[in-house]
Amino acid sequence: MPKLVIPLTDIQVRTAKPRGKPYKLADGGGMYLLINADGAKYWRMDYRIYEKRNTVAFGKYPEVALIQAREKRKETRELLAAGKDPARDRDEKKQLAADAAANTFEKLAREWHANRLSAWSASTAKNTIDRLENDIFPEIGKIPIAEISHKQMIAALRKIEDRGAGEVARRLKATCARVFSYANQHGIENRNPAADLKDVLKPVKAGHFAAIAPDELPAFMSAVRENNARLYIPTRIALRLMLLIFVRSSELRTTPWSEINLETGDWVIPWQRMKRGKLTVNPDKTDHHVCLSRQAIELLRELHTYTGGNKYLFPNQRDPQKPMSGDAIRMALNRMGYEGRMTTHGFRALAMTTLKEKLGYRHETVDRQLAHAQKDKIASAYDRAQFLDERKKMMQHWADYLDGMLLSTNVIPFKVA
Repeated sequence: MPKLVIPLTDIQVRTAKPRGKPYKLADGGGMYLLINADGAKYWRMDYRIYEKRNTVAFGKYPEVALIQAREKRKETRELLAAGKDPARDRDEKKQLAADAAANTFEKLAREWHANRLSAWSASTAKNTIDRLENDIFPEIGKIPIAEISHKQMIAALRKIEDRGAGEVARRLKATCARVFSYANQHGIENRNPAADLKDVLKPVKAGHFAAIAPDELPAFMSAVRENNARLYIPTRIALRLMLLIFVRSSELRTTPWSEINLETGDWVIPWQRMKRGKLTVNPDKTDHHVCLSRQAIELLRELHTYTGGNKYLFPNQRDPQKPMSGDAIRMALNRMGYEGRMTTHGFRALAMTTLKEKLGYRHETVDRQLAHAQKDKIASAYDRAQFLDERKKMMQHWADYLDGMLLSTNVIPFKVA
């Protein structure tokens, strides 16, 4: 017959004094208070499972009171009744807690990003991680992904929205939802608080890129020539070239000198550098003939005297081994006073409108010069090269038209230097 154990009282536990060596005060059911020689008191419980004896710790007194220790004893006995080893259960829970703490949003986001690299272009991969590093990681990056609440997710997104970057907030919401989903698919459970935030962010109104009207061109070119904004000469040449050839700004600023033959005036952009050439599915493998006018060639030759010793037409001012910053042209427009009125993409919109409505060129010809994707199979199958002669005439006509606008308004024709 087992020895009858009288349960401990709070007074007994509180007033128990140390002795020459450690001793125990039993509370029943295998639980006891261990009092060390230094006076420290610990809750312990001995148990037997699988014919082996073991001990489980419940914590230190008074951090763990008598009533709390008894609750832990109850939980332990329930585990034993279910055939589970309390010590192993404790270790598993500790490991799960450690894993959860280690699985922060930033850790999982970087894993997801690395997993997607093979499906993305280099620019998409860079833009995605840059946005996360700039706007999301500082807010929720260090939080275990399972602990992130809707309130925390909303706060991070609204901070972006409040600075006027509604479209960035919307895109990051979708990116975060994919990170949460990635974690769930790998057995790291979370609530995916970004997935159902349909009405939290303000709707982003679709609209056209800002572009000046054709009758504002003389004043714009005069502003570039007078250079009251004190722009560097290569930057002013970049603005003029954007107007003359209206390629995408990303294509212009990353152009290496090796693509351009200044003797013949030929410039062909390899398909790999074009927007549709970077698609991971069915990329457009058509090289783009820029079709340089006489004025554009003259500008490139002048630019060569400034940057011809570098790899790129427009090297980065801080690191010449890299191309001009993606924001350089936009910031130049802002400094000239055109913020909200003209964008880098606006040069393309302006040329499209003017060439069709003022100079009478066919939509197909202008569209091919802009390297737009064709909307039907017949147009897509049509060889772009068959438009080259017409496009060359159009680009020279466009350059002459711009010069003529300056002359007709008594504005001195454009000169960079």
